[in-house]
Amino acid sequence: MPVEIEKIIKKLQEACALAGVKLTSKRKNVLIVLLNSQTPLSAYEIADRYKAHFQGSLPVMSVYRILDFLIKEKLVHKLETSGQYISCAHIACDHQHEAPQFLICDRCGSVMEVGLKKPIVDEIERSVLDTGFTLAHRQLELHGICKHCLNRTI
Repeated sequence: MPVEIEKIIKKLQEACALAGVKLTSKRKNVLIVLLNSQTPLSAYEIADRYKAHFQGSLPVMSVYRILDFLIKEKLVHKLETSGQYISCAHIACDHQHEAPQFLICDRCGSVMEVGLKKPIVDEIERSVLDTGFTLAHRQLELHGICKHCLNRTI
């Protein structure tokens, strides 16, 4: 396991212990699958990679339950537009996290997580509330072409 992932897992075990929740081996291994992926994964892809990497099967329903836990603990994000999952880009940071904004490349599938500043999120939320609509999620997903793919076509 790469040193960075080991450091993230150790920090997460400490954080989970402080929060009174357990980072079980299956939860840890699902997170490792996501940390090792360059692109977002579906629950089925996570189950397949889990089996290949850890030589043990994990039913997809268990993957969904584990993902729910990891999302609740703010370790993983679900991309609503694709139904795929990605580890939090700020997973090892000590600072307060901002609302996530995901820049999703429609060519290569890469995703960049960028935090939205609180005043921007507050203004969006105020604008939405003025219509009588209530937000369920505060994350933003924007689709386009990443710098790498754009440079390949020039």
